[in-house]
Amino acid sequence: MKSVTLATRSVLAFATLLALWAAPAGAYWTPPAKPTFYWQLQGRLDTTVPAAVYDVDGFETSATEVAALHAQAKRVVCYVDVGTAESFRPDYKQFPKSVLGKSNGWPGERWLDIRRLSVLEPIMTARFQMCRDKGFDAIEPDNIEAFSNRSGFPITPAAQLAFDEWVAQQSHALGLAVLQKNDGEQSVQQQPYFDGALTEQCNQYGECAEFEPYLAAGKPVIDAEYRLTDAKFCAADNALGIVGARFNLALNGKRFEPCG
Repeated sequence: MKSVTLATRSVLAFATLLALWAAPAGAYWTPPAKPTFYWQLQGRLDTTVPAAVYDVDGFETSATEVAALHAQAKRVVCYVDVGTAESFRPDYKQFPKSVLGKSNGWPGERWLDIRRLSVLEPIMTARFQMCRDKGFDAIEPDNIEAFSNRSGFPITPAAQLAFDEWVAQQSHALGLAVLQKNDGEQSVQQQPYFDGALTEQCNQYGECAEFEPYLAAGKPVIDAEYRLTDAKFCAADNALGIVGARFNLALNGKRFEPCG
């Protein structure tokens, strides 16, 4: 009987693997409504944080590091910039000068003319494929609100939505979940395409209510605050069902104070 039991377990284990391998193309992770969430984009990665979801830099984080986080049963989000070109990235020279706009205020970063999708699509698709190939579960596409900034281009809200929706659809096509990054004023239109939202300082700037469409749909809203103390925003986040935490602006792992 013991040998039969072991054989049965082996068959069941093999069947489970087959089910995973047979997952339909394009299937992607569905983030839970209130995940514990850790965000670190610089410095030596701290892999000991008790969070179910890690958000880390797609270029700087290796496939080995992603696999190590998976071994801890964590999901891993790939941070990539889609709305600005960063001079320190290895693919920077692929951006023609005609799509490079004004600085977004961060050293080495310039807004992109997102209306030129035929130019940007192969570059961004390659970035998303890098995330997929390293084993990431989702994408955090940064700087998707050029229309509300001085980008150097006449980008309309409609043009922004068209680009953002392409980002979401391309991520899903590659089997990756995707989070809306900021741009709360267009949450109503974007919620059907994205799997959750990551907002910075929505309490400080009074913008948290803009992400209500995600909360109503049972999708996660993550709030990163930098200046407010926990006592000034955690109660509000908890009341709304937002997953809030205080980080330092450098996002280098030196401050992480999640709301209880």
